[in-house]
Amino acid sequence: MAQITKDTIIGDILDIDETTAPIFLSIGMHCLGCPASRGETVEQACAVHGVDADELVKMVNEHIKDK
Repeated sequence: MAQITKDTIIGDILDIDETTAPIFLSIGMHCLGCPASRGETVEQACAVHGVDADELVKMVNEHIKDK
């Protein structure tokens, strides 16, 4: 199982488990199809969208742990 951190690239997370997309969409990251957004780290994306990176990492890791 992959361990997601604040330094993990958004595109890598989506490649690991595409069912994580709704998590990103729910916090306002509606640009997941954009090549630039797929290249951002979790921390970079959270800074742009005003989201707590630690909380997002926790949510994603909890989601993928059951896969």
